[in-house]
Amino acid sequence: MNRMLAVSGDPLKARALRRMRSIATGLLLLMATVLVLARANQSIHPALAYVAAFAEAALVGGLADWFAVTALFRHPLGLPIPHTAVVPRNKDRIGDSLGNFVANNFLSPDVLLPKLKTLDVARRLADWLGREDHARLAAKRLAAAVPPLIAALQDEPVRQMLSNAALRRLHGIAAAPLMSRILTILVAGGQHLALFDIGLAAARQFVAENQESIRRSINEKSSWWVPEWIDSRLAKRILVGVEETLDEMAAADHPWRLQFQSSVESLIDRLAHAPETQARAETLKEELIAHPEVQAYLASLWTETKQMLLTDLAGGDRVERALAGALSGLAVHLVEDGRLRDLVNSWAVRIIFFMVVPNRQRLGNFMAGVVHGWDARTVVGKLELQFGRDLQYIRVNGTLVGGLVGLAIHAATTAFG
Repeated sequence: MNRMLAVSGDPLKARALRRMRSIATGLLLLMATVLVLARANQSIHPALAYVAAFAEAALVGGLADWFAVTALFRHPLGLPIPHTAVVPRNKDRIGDSLGNFVANNFLSPDVLLPKLKTLDVARRLADWLGREDHARLAAKRLAAAVPPLIAALQDEPVRQMLSNAALRRLHGIAAAPLMSRILTILVAGGQHLALFDIGLAAARQFVAENQESIRRSINEKSSWWVPEWIDSRLAKRILVGVEETLDEMAAADHPWRLQFQSSVESLIDRLAHAPETQARAETLKEELIAHPEVQAYLASLWTETKQMLLTDLAGGDRVERALAGALSGLAVHLVEDGRLRDLVNSWAVRIIFFMVVPNRQRLGNFMAGVVHGWDARTVVGKLELQFGRDLQYIRVNGTLVGGLVGLAIHAATTAFG
């Protein structure tokens, strides 16, 4: 019997059960002793007849309840009495009934959905992630799961998926409105004039670094009858004029600068409203997408992303710290943003509901299968440990109630006999 209780692995409950069983058995033995002593001395003290009646009835009641309780889990005294050892003989049926009961009464839509709606998963998640050590623990677990997950993925399908997704996104972007918005932002911040100034600086540098080449080109294209010293003076005047013009263009009110400003504004308007300009922008976009360098970059997205992740994960706890910070931030948002909590709760309800309800019979079958896999001794040990202490109380109550009933019957028969 003790070996069966040891199967459960709960020593506290096992000790409590043994103690209660000892009390019930001790009470039964006490009633037997009282009965013997009362019968032996009844002739001397007639009042002991009442004590004997109580003890006799208590002994009968206690023995009957002992038989009933014992018959649930084993054959009383090892005798194969019919309809005893109920639990071992019906182990598989008990497992099936338990699985069906849970599946049909605890996992049914009518029961599960109202309960899920009261869980407030988002608030529980926020409270849990709100503790720094919990956020770090979750981040550590997530970071540890990334390398094996990446290793389990096949590179080619993932690469193709990312490349196709990027291409679909690029093809779906309207080039002209995007360019118009970019130019509008540049104009609002004066950055387009900075580009103009960069162009001027580049032109100055080009002229300064290529003066000899410019002079030589002018000499080569000049007529044969023009003296060389005239070509040299002409080239010098041209270079000086170009440099002076470039310096003048740096002024904010220079006509060419103002013309550039007007041209940019006109381009913004055409990109926003002119179909021909929009078509040319779309063509330019498609040509850029089709360029071999762009295609090669899109094809390398997964390889670079994978390498970056693995490198960061292997290089220390930077990823873990970033994840922990993100999870802590999520906890704050969940506390402060009621709409976000409602959204997370609706996701949680849907995920749990649509995972559990369609598979509730499988869950019930799983529970039944676990019970089927236990041997009879394991089932008896687990059930007796859970309910045996209460059943021993039944033995105690049966002994006492039986004694009181026997006493009442003896008193009645004496009074009216």
